[in-house]
Amino acid sequence: MKSNGNGKGEAFAVAHVDQALGFTLPSRHARGRVVRLGAVLDTVLSAHGYPPVVGRLLAEALTLTALLGSTLKDAGGQLTLQAQTEGGVVDLLVCDYKGGEMRGYVRHDPERLAEAPADPSLFALFGRGYLAITFDQAASGERYQGIVPLEGGSLAAAAESYFTQSEQLPSMVRLATVDNSAVGHVAGGILIQHLPEGEEGRERLHVRENREDWNHVAALGGTIRDTELTDATLPLEAIPWRLFHEEDEVRVLPVTTLSNNCRCNADHIRSVIARFPADERAEMADSEGMIHVDCEFCSRRYSFALSEFA
Repeated sequence: MKSNGNGKGEAFAVAHVDQALGFTLPSRHARGRVVRLGAVLDTVLSAHGYPPVVGRLLAEALTLTALLGSTLKDAGGQLTLQAQTEGGVVDLLVCDYKGGEMRGYVRHDPERLAEAPADPSLFALFGRGYLAITFDQAASGERYQGIVPLEGGSLAAAAESYFTQSEQLPSMVRLATVDNSAVGHVAGGILIQHLPEGEEGRERLHVRENREDWNHVAALGGTIRDTELTDATLPLEAIPWRLFHEEDEVRVLPVTTLSNNCRCNADHIRSVIARFPADERAEMADSEGMIHVDCEFCSRRYSFALSEFA
């Protein structure tokens, strides 16, 4: 068996993972995205050795980030998903997407996690939490952010609330994860949205006439199984075909390859440290005159001599 560089063997190398696929249903005025993650998850999760419950949460959050980020038309644009929490197991959850590159991090309270049930609810994980989704458009420099309460039974339900409240788009979101010892972590997701006037979707929820198309699409999309989303041997192109093969037309868009790239940078960190006054830089240094900065995303440590900033 040949290795693919991740120690997973040839079977994983040819699996249909770390990809995002867009599709449209022109006659039903709907669009969708399908995502499946594999090696990207292994890399992100291995940076911190998360407990299983926290690892599954981050896997779902990364999948949701890929679903939303892959809708960006601006190649240099960035999407950031952040959970702002109070009183739950999770203190901070943040993921971002830029040009197919992804990263994510969760900070949690181990004591609260030990007190939580084996399968904690969304409220137990986040407490009084809010989901903030930020779109940064590189070409125009514009930033758009939507914030909704983290309510419902799952992160997918919270995302649907975001689209209803912030985007006013009828949407369906499904997320699934599995930890297969043979191939590593796998997570999959699907996002389907109603765009009554085509790809630009000019109509919103306040125009509710003639929703038959969306009800039909949502009913078919709801038949997706978790095993289909996480089956690494199933091509992503097969999923919209399985769901909507009886429609007049299913247009499949080019596949986007996904990867992990933290994007932390020694030169940038050095420039940030240099902006602090000399006395504050001295307080940052240890007894040997070194300033250490740890990246929470990838656990990489950057070290700088205090003398560099003299």
